[in-house]
Amino acid sequence: MNTAFVIVTILAAAWVGYSAAAVFFRAGWVVEALTDYGVPESWWPWLGAAKAAGAAGLLVGLFVPVIGVLATIGLFLYFAGAVIAVIRARSYAHIPFPLLYLAPVLVAAALGYAAA
Repeated sequence: MNTAFVIVTILAAAWVGYSAAAVFFRAGWVVEALTDYGVPESWWPWLGAAKAAGAAGLLVGLFVPVIGVLATIGLFLYFAGAVIAVIRARSYAHIPFPLLYLAPVLVAAALGYAAA
């Protein structure tokens, strides 16, 4: 296992976990954005749970690689959906935000693939 892969994976999991916590604790910047995008409030706990599961999956993936791959796929789909939601809301200036959470996940996946 490559040291860079481990470090980037842990940082990606922490970053996505932070995003999940922001949803769970209803940070003002998250509530405002989700409301602006038209995301129903009843979805928020599920969205936070999806991110938390993805973050946990990345960490478990350090020991069980197939879980890490599945977590990466799930997080890719989640953040791709977030980009679509931002575009549908016509908040084009906010498109980079979900991509900032997705980028370290994809870098960790690439490092894991390169190390295999």
